[in-house]
Amino acid sequence: MQNGTLNSNESAPVTIGYGVICEDFIISSGSSLTDGVALERCFVGQACSLGHFFSASNSLFFSNCLGENGESCAIFAGPYTVTHHKSTLLIAGMFSFMNAGSGANQSNHMYKLGPIHQGTLERGVKTASDSYILWPACVGVFSLVMGRHVNHPDTSDMPFSYLIEQAGSSYLVPAVNLRSVGTIRDVKKWPKRDKRTDPHCLDIINYSLFNPFTVQKMFAGILRLKELRQITGENVESYLYQDMKITNSALNNGIDYYEIGITKYLGTCLIHRFDGKEIHTEEDLRACFHSDNEQGIGEWVDVSGLIVPKSAVDKLLDDIESKSVNSLSEVAEAFVDMNNQYRNYEWQWVCVHFKKFFGLDLNTITKADVIKVISRWKDAVVKLDTMLYNDAKKEFSSVSMTGFGMDGNIEDKKNDFEQVRGDFDSNPFVMDVVVHIKHKTARADELIDMLNKMN
Repeated sequence: MQNGTLNSNESAPVTIGYGVICEDFIISSGSSLTDGVALERCFVGQACSLGHFFSASNSLFFSNCLGENGESCAIFAGPYTVTHHKSTLLIAGMFSFMNAGSGANQSNHMYKLGPIHQGTLERGVKTASDSYILWPACVGVFSLVMGRHVNHPDTSDMPFSYLIEQAGSSYLVPAVNLRSVGTIRDVKKWPKRDKRTDPHCLDIINYSLFNPFTVQKMFAGILRLKELRQITGENVESYLYQDMKITNSALNNGIDYYEIGITKYLGTCLIHRFDGKEIHTEEDLRACFHSDNEQGIGEWVDVSGLIVPKSAVDKLLDDIESKSVNSLSEVAEAFVDMNNQYRNYEWQWVCVHFKKFFGLDLNTITKADVIKVISRWKDAVVKLDTMLYNDAKKEFSSVSMTGFGMDGNIEDKKNDFEQVRGDFDSNPFVMDVVVHIKHKTARADELIDMLNKMN
C-alpha cells in the first residue's frame, strides 16, 4: 500500500485483507478490501466492500458499494453500485444504486480520437447478463438494459423502462418497470443494507422511489410519448424515438403507467398535508396547502443519493465562487441543510405540478376538488398495487418451479418448491401489498368522509 489514507476509527474500522495492492488512494471508515483487490488512484467511500480480485483505477466509490471479481476504470460509482462478476467491466460512466449483470460492459472510444466518451446510468438501473452499451449514452432511472445497444441511446426522459435488443434493433418499453415487483424490492432493501456504523455519515441518501427528481422524468416521458403519437399518428405499428423503437401498445401503456405513478405521488403528498391538522372549513383546507418557499420550483437533481432542487445546488456553487462558503465543512453543512429542507422544497414543487396535472390551484381548491383527487389517488394506488401483485404471482408459476423436485413427480416438485420458497399467499411481499391496498383504501374513505362532513 503506497501513498494513501485509511480513515479508520473505533466505530467503523477499515479492514485490509491478504494480497491487497493499493496506490494513491483514500479508504473511508467501515470499508473492507480483501482477497487480492488492486486499486490505483481511487477513493473508496464508507462501508464499501471490495474483494475477490476486484481491480479499479481512477475511480470513486461512494457508500455501500460492492465490487468483486470484475474491473472498473474511470467511474463515478454512487451509493449502492454493485458489480460482482469476473466478466463485468464498468468504464467511463456514472452510476448510482446500480446492479451490473455478468458480462455487462461499455465502450468509451470509437477508434478515432481515443477514449473520450462517457455515459450515465441513472439511479436504480440494472444491466442484464452480456449487456453492452456504446458510449456516449444515458439510461433513465430504474430502467433495465438487456442486449447490445450501439446507437447511443438516451432514455433520460423515459424512466422505469426496459431497453432491450431484438434482431439487432434497440426497443424501448416505457414505464413498464413501475409495475415490477423487483423495483419495489430494491427500494425497500437499500436502507436495510446500509452498513455504515460511523456516527458521522458522509453521504446523504434519499431512498424514496417517487420524489420530484423521478416524477419530473415521468412528466417528461408523457410529453415525449404524446408528441410521438401526435406526429406519427395513432395507428402505426411502432414509433421511432432516438434510434429506438417503441411499439404502439408500449407507447399507450407507457402513458397510462406514468399517469398512474404521477397520480399516486401527487395524491400521497396531498394527503400527507392533512396529518395533524384540524380541518373544519374550506378555509382550513386551503390553509393546509400554503407554502411560501419557492426554492423547490424547477428542475431537481440526484447528487449521488441526495435529492435536491438544482437551484439549491447552483446557489451553493455561487457561494463557493464568491467565497461566502470557503471551507469543506461549510459545503458539507450546506448539503445537510438542503436535505433538512427536503419536505419544504418538495411541497413547493408539488404545488406547481398539482395545477399542471390536475388543473387545480391549491390557493382556490375546494373540498369537491380534493375528494376527486383522493378518489383518483385511491384508484391509482389500487391499480399499481394490483399490477405488483400480479407480477409477484409470476414468481410462483409452474415455470418458476422448474429445477425443484428433481427426484419425484409433479406433486413432489410443488412441495419441494413450497418448502424452499413458501406459497404465494403467505409470501411477505404479497402480504404487504394486500395490507397496503386495504390501508390506503381505508385512509381514502376516511378522508372523503371527513371532507363530506365539512361546513
